[in-house]
Amino acid sequence: MGTAHTPRRIAMTPAAARVVEAAARLFYERGIHAVGVDLIASEAGVTKKTIYDRFGSKEQVVVEYLADRDERWRAFLAERLDAVGPRPAKRVLAVFDASRAWSEEYSAKGCSMVNAHAEISDPAHPAHPIIVGQKAWMLALFTGLAEEIRPEQAGDLARTLMLLHEGALVAHGLAVFPEPITHARDQAQALLVTAAEATR
Repeated sequence: MGTAHTPRRIAMTPAAARVVEAAARLFYERGIHAVGVDLIASEAGVTKKTIYDRFGSKEQVVVEYLADRDERWRAFLAERLDAVGPRPAKRVLAVFDASRAWSEEYSAKGCSMVNAHAEISDPAHPAHPIIVGQKAWMLALFTGLAEEIRPEQAGDLARTLMLLHEGALVAHGLAVFPEPITHARDQAQALLVTAAEATR
């Protein structure tokens, strides 16, 4: 994986915040490519000129939408990890619990980063580093926890946990079967039991 640069961010005025809020709702519900600046301006109660003056481009609005979503998810997860304490197996399961709670509240149509990546696969797009950066951060989180659980197999364990987690998010968005995140959590728990037994 190449090194992703940190995207440029803008200072938020009240009008800019309304733009991001409207864009976030529209992008998530309809798709990034399907939503134009005219519609965002109308929904936010600003002029199109205001959007271009503040953001410079629609791409920068996308950056702000995804960066805000990423920051809110990381804070949401941090609260839940803090609540369960230091034991790594409990923290792994807390990630799945947090994802289930977040998905029920904010992500009825699946993971916003996965959905965005379906539309933004070009690494040159300014929002691309946010999308891949969040998933790299999740893998690093699982890897750190796996190193505490089974150091000699940490990489494999982390990747398996990541696949369970990400697959569950996609299945949630597709609504193919009920409670996919709960199912993935159960599989993760079984995996952790096996890993713990192997280290005894």
